[in-house]
Amino acid sequence: MYRIMHIGLGPLGQKIIGDLYRRKLGVVVAAVDRDPQFIGRRISDILPGIPCDAKVMGSLDDYGAWDRTDATLVTTSSDLRACADTFRQLLPHGETIVSTCEELTWPWLRHPELSRELNDQAISGRSRLLGTGVNPGCLMDMMPTLASCVCHHVDRVEIHRIQDATTRRIPFQKKIGATLDADAFNKGIADGWLRHVGLGESLHFVAHYLGFKIDSWSETIEPVKAEADMSCGLGPIKKGNARGVRQVATGLQAGKEVIRLVFQAAIGQTDPQDRVIITGEPNVDLVLRGGVHGDIATSAMTLNSIKSLLAAKPGLHTMASVPLVHCTPSSLSGLRA
Repeated sequence: MYRIMHIGLGPLGQKIIGDLYRRKLGVVVAAVDRDPQFIGRRISDILPGIPCDAKVMGSLDDYGAWDRTDATLVTTSSDLRACADTFRQLLPHGETIVSTCEELTWPWLRHPELSRELNDQAISGRSRLLGTGVNPGCLMDMMPTLASCVCHHVDRVEIHRIQDATTRRIPFQKKIGATLDADAFNKGIADGWLRHVGLGESLHFVAHYLGFKIDSWSETIEPVKAEADMSCGLGPIKKGNARGVRQVATGLQAGKEVIRLVFQAAIGQTDPQDRVIITGEPNVDLVLRGGVHGDIATSAMTLNSIKSLLAAKPGLHTMASVPLVHCTPSSLSGLRA
């Protein structure tokens, strides 16, 4: 069983810890979160039913038993710069770090210098660092890249992730702008918090591994408006206000669109699905009807990536540079994961 240090006890972090124990994959031996409501409390007090006596520390400065952990899970921020100091503290200690930081899935896009620094620190400290999740990390990057393995050549890729956000966690509903009027929605975009993080990273992941030379790329964002009054976990949504977001990223090669990514997540979204359309030899049209539930799959991707990252060489990794990630069975003989 894995001995885990967990950093970040928000809704996603708590779900991952719960799934770690439910699947009998490991135990939390240390936890860190800066929120005063968690510091000093046992995990078992925060998550009733989880048999874990580890107390939450407010800082990594309070930790010294680096030989007690097999892997560290970091679920704190989508922004790589916001996570960088945490990684800098971990990397000198030979840690295997799986993070849900979206920008870490293809960090060279927005943070090339920081990426080189983290890779150098990981190699020097004999550590491994990976950004993963369901999206980015799987459905709009790794999955279409894998689907191309049956092709002799690929001319164009189009990827759709259409989600019903009704059952998603509250922070996700907030991030897609549910309930907001036009002014508040536009302000959220301007302030940088209202958007799906990772569309550009997914686009460049696909381009890199399929050999597209992207001359330019762009991304648009707009609200998906409610056609009638409705409600969600954040409260009522008035007719005309946003019930979600639609983002489209396109990549051009020699002036021709070769990659298009469409992300739409909205309360009450009909016909949710994940779809990969490859134009090439042969053509591929892969559809996951109903779509993949983001919270369930993000937790699964995080936990299932540990084994593969432990087997990888030291350094900064992507989902294509580690051994194949798959569902990890329970560590306990005779029990199903």
